[in-house]
Amino acid sequence: MCAISGGSGAGKTTLAVALLERLGDKGTHHTIDWYYRDLSHLSDEERAVVNFDHPDSLEVDLFVRDLAALRSGTDIDAPVYDFATHTRSAEVLPVASRPVIVAEGIHLLALASVRAVCDHLVFIDVDADLRLERRVRRDVVERGRTEASVRAQWNATVAPMHDEFVQPSAQYANQVVGADQDLDEVADELAARLLGSSPAPA
Repeated sequence: MCAISGGSGAGKTTLAVALLERLGDKGTHHTIDWYYRDLSHLSDEERAVVNFDHPDSLEVDLFVRDLAALRSGTDIDAPVYDFATHTRSAEVLPVASRPVIVAEGIHLLALASVRAVCDHLVFIDVDADLRLERRVRRDVVERGRTEASVRAQWNATVAPMHDEFVQPSAQYANQVVGADQDLDEVADELAARLLGSSPAPA
């Protein structure tokens, strides 16, 4: 099992997708971004001030239980989260257990319960300016945000939480990937490593 972490906009999903392409039917994808807490009980104004960059915004216990289930060979139904409304859908996403689980998320390496069930920990270390540029582009296009709101959130919570939780977690990584490294080459190396050492599900 491989956990890919790093700051917002570092390239976690890009690396995960490239790795999964190489793993083929031996790999399955699992992201903690599906596990944000449902805020349907809050008003729009209350949802707008939630710190989504703090680990408490995530249902970590459920994520870890599902991760452990996948590792043990059990398929799961992962939650589906709507980032536009900050609510969890009634639908679920079936995730199949396969020999290699590729998990991703900004807080993965900061969570001892996640580290305990992962074999290889990767941290992508990219400077803040480049990550912000990518975050703006993603949130405007994919999540219906305005550039001003993305930058305001970055300054209010994303950057401070990165400094407090995310960047320090790089110390736990087995492998640190720099901004100058080719993610396709990293994916090639990771696939060879994981396919060579990962046991089949029980």
